[in-house]
Amino acid sequence: MPVASAQRQEISNDMRKCSAGASGPAVHVEVSGFKAETGRIRVQAYPGTKASWLEKGAWINRIDTPVAPRGGKMNFCVPVPEAGVYGIAVRHDVDGSGKSGWNDGGGFSNNPSLSLLSLKPSASKTAIRVGSGVTRISVVMNYRQGMSIKPIG
Repeated sequence: MPVASAQRQEISNDMRKCSAGASGPAVHVEVSGFKAETGRIRVQAYPGTKASWLEKGAWINRIDTPVAPRGGKMNFCVPVPEAGVYGIAVRHDVDGSGKSGWNDGGGFSNNPSLSLLSLKPSASKTAIRVGSGVTRISVVMNYRQGMSIKPIG
């Protein structure tokens, strides 16, 4: 698999790498559906393979930043090492504790259906093909039902 040699990196959210004329390869991720303007958001790119998808430490690039939606949305630019198949995972740590909690939310490339019994979709449902330029995707956040906080935006 071509991305196997990629090293993990925590990167800043440099939107210039996804602007018009940017060379890529990169994924421009628009995230919407936030239920709160608090905490932190983490956007991670993984190889789009069954062996690597959502496996601990298998991510390629990670952006971790405070939640600050404008108009209910946030945009991220996630460079990838080369053209290929990837998956994007987004996590909203609502209280900023750094630990997964019942109020936290998540989303994935291709916005697969999620349920309490199936919180981690398969690589095949989230895989996106990234070419040599910038690939644009939208991710809608999902939160456990029954919460008293409603989505913003």
